[in-house]
Amino acid sequence: MRELELPNADFFAALVVFSLGIIVLWDGWMIWRSTKEIPSLGNLANGGFAWSSISNQEAFRQWGNLFSMAAMMVLPWSLASVTDTSIYWLIIWDVLLAIHLISLLVPKRYAVTPSHLFADGQKYSWDMLRLPIRQPKKRLILHRKGWWIFAPLPIGGAIEDLEVVRKYIRSLLSEEQ
Repeated sequence: MRELELPNADFFAALVVFSLGIIVLWDGWMIWRSTKEIPSLGNLANGGFAWSSISNQEAFRQWGNLFSMAAMMVLPWSLASVTDTSIYWLIIWDVLLAIHLISLLVPKRYAVTPSHLFADGQKYSWDMLRLPIRQPKKRLILHRKGWWIFAPLPIGGAIEDLEVVRKYIRSLLSEEQ
């Protein structure tokens, strides 16, 4: 019986770290871009509303992702000796995840307009979103249609802003039905 040839661990690590680097750069660019797309806060000229969050609201909004990232930073260290992966790749991996973790905590800008929701630098058409009946008290969650378990889209901000936004979204989504 022949022994299975596995790819070089450092080559595979380089591919994975490069992919993570692209994700971190993309997310960072999207967050930076959102400040350009949403230059002002409050009531918008087109009938929409824009607001921003602060870091502790983003931490509350992203708690699941924060724990996932912590696990993603720790687990590869336990496998490094088994796979013979260079420690340099693990350090780069952790640095990139730390940058991404920080980007999750950066205050974000959000906006609702008659045609779209702007969140995390992304633009979502209302026909691709739905407002679940059950909502948490201190945050707002929308569901992206067709995203299966990745459907929840938590929205951050002050409770007062989220109440205004929730009413606005309900009226927009009821008009579409």
